Amino acid sequence: MKKTVKKILSAMAVALAIVALATAPTMAKSSKNANKHASPSAAAVQTSGSVPEVDLASHAGQRDTKPGLAWKTVGGKVTHIKGNTYTVEDYEGNQVQLYVGQGTKHIRGNKKVGDTVRAEITRGGFANSIQ
Repeated sequence: MKKTVKKILSAMAVALAIVALATAPTMAKSSKNANKHASPSAAAVQTSGSVPEVDLASHAGQRDTKPGLAWKTVGGKVTHIKGNTYTVEDYEGNQVQLYVGQGTKHIRGNKKVGDTVRAEITRGGFANSIQ
């Protein structure tokens, strides 16, 4: 009886392994096809039939003009101010442009060229706060 159960279990394990090996390439192809959409909105159109709202600030060259979800914190020295746009050289030497508007929380007053700042910014470059 025990030998029969062992044989059945062995046969089931082999069958399961064969099925797993046979379906693995198919599963890999379908996951690649699911990720090949040009954009999230293209994927949504294909699956739901309607176009969702798109955050314009996520596109290259677009700027946020109001506070939003914090994306990252930037720290460095203010190298240039033009209107409401501050150019900050971060500690790694990268130039980052921040938009400072009415919704920006100024901690310790307004900034000038040469000041060291730390700003919490949105993905579109709006400074939620600057200190």
